[in-house]
Amino acid sequence: MRGNGLMPRQRNVIVAGGGIGGLSAALGLANVGCNVVVLEQASQFGEIGAGIQIGPNAFHALDYLGVGDAGRAKAVYVDRLIMMDGLTGNEIAHIPVDEPFRKRFGNPYAVIHRSDLHGVLLDACRAHEAVKLVNSQRVVGYERVNAGVKVKTETGLTMDADALIGCDGIRSMIREQLTGGDAIKLSGHVAYRAVLPIEDMPEDLRWNAATLWAGPKCHMVHYPLQGWKTFNLVATFQTEVESVGSNEPGNREEILSRFGDIVPKARKLLEVPKEWRRWVLGDREPIENWSDGCVTLLGDAAHPTHQYFAQGACMAMEDAVCLADQVQRSQGDFVSAFQGYQENRIIRAYRVVLSSRLLGRLYHAEGVERKIRNSVLGARTPTEFYDGLQWLYGGTGLAA
Repeated sequence: MRGNGLMPRQRNVIVAGGGIGGLSAALGLANVGCNVVVLEQASQFGEIGAGIQIGPNAFHALDYLGVGDAGRAKAVYVDRLIMMDGLTGNEIAHIPVDEPFRKRFGNPYAVIHRSDLHGVLLDACRAHEAVKLVNSQRVVGYERVNAGVKVKTETGLTMDADALIGCDGIRSMIREQLTGGDAIKLSGHVAYRAVLPIEDMPEDLRWNAATLWAGPKCHMVHYPLQGWKTFNLVATFQTEVESVGSNEPGNREEILSRFGDIVPKARKLLEVPKEWRRWVLGDREPIENWSDGCVTLLGDAAHPTHQYFAQGACMAMEDAVCLADQVQRSQGDFVSAFQGYQENRIIRAYRVVLSSRLLGRLYHAEGVERKIRNSVLGARTPTEFYDGLQWLYGGTGLAA
């Protein structure tokens, strides 16, 4: 998709944050005729984290942005999504994501290293003449001036633009100014993440699937990455936490102590990583407004979500698609475009946020709740699972 000359004049946009959401927004806006400057606080562009799952809706967004084929080339295509009972070692349920799934939703379900997906978007932005990438500039505030915005960074730099997109994550400074400050909601969950070389992955767990082992107040997920060269491993448990933290060194003894009741076949996997990274998880309560005139929020700055629906990056890319579409529809009237954008995105994005909270409870169920979960999910057919996911995987991010 490229700009078609509908806008009366070329608009200048600043995107705060160069993660997956920020680069998607930059690419989408450049494709509809905007000049875009991306301000990234880090000294170089890159992504922390490990593997992520991307559903058909994410591929719909990548196709719209013009990088679908590049994204598909980096992905691993699993056959199934599996839920195992961590106490018994028995399968609870599985969802086939093979050809019938792809035919139904128009795109595949896949897993990809976060840095590979980010790299696809970064390459496209670097190749686009209307995108400028700037490092070591953290946006700390803005001032609305005339019909535009003056953006301020931590280094003292000020820049003028027609619009500002806050893609600066769960601790967004733009959101703080826009809302007056709203607290991060702690989940009580901590996630440990590691990426294993394929030779370190136990052979009896080298499944071509995104597999979840559900235990009491804990669960773990594993799946192949990078052309089956590595495996992604995420282990999450409930605990008392006081603040959100990310990418901190993990403690081997802590993670092993939280999975003591899990069957040995799964628990032995937790003994393999030589290094863990620890993340304290949180989100924010839904808000009814993301915009302040020609300033708006996108991705985790607007609707941070837990990992349990595997939709954080997917929702950010959908945001970018909707945003670009609304800017093009409005012929560059950002105030109108941003209102249309949030009207089309708020319900869908927050449905994911609230559903993710419920999934955390489902995965960590114990006692009678565990038995109900196993019975209900175990009785579902693939078609019933597909019907339940139609609202999510059938979406594109575009306005109706």
